[in-house]
Amino acid sequence: MLEPTNNNELPPIPAKRYFTIGEVSELCAVKPHVLRYWEQEFEQLDPVRRGNRRYYQRGDVLVVRQIRSLLYENGYTIGGARQCLNEGEETEQSSGPSKAQIDDLIEELEKIKELLTAA
Repeated sequence: MLEPTNNNELPPIPAKRYFTIGEVSELCAVKPHVLRYWEQEFEQLDPVRRGNRRYYQRGDVLVVRQIRSLLYENGYTIGGARQCLNEGEETEQSSGPSKAQIDDLIEELEKIKELLTAA
């Protein structure tokens, strides 16, 4: 099998609730032993375990693709990729426009409204 060079070449993720490690391996072009290693290194990657089997959810597949991109395409180390993912989580939690940005936007929209009604 030819290895895709970037995530844009990976197959679409099917509409399923759970994926086996073999399915995730094929969907993300990453060997199963690499996935098992990444589970130890990245807390964001936490498949459901039932008995002696792992089941990944869609979110896990997306995380694997993000890790793959950081490591293989962007040249991050494991530590750098881990830090990047952790910073991404913090940004998502605290993201959103500030009050000043909203006020500026409202002011700009009001000026545009005046220009349009005057025309």
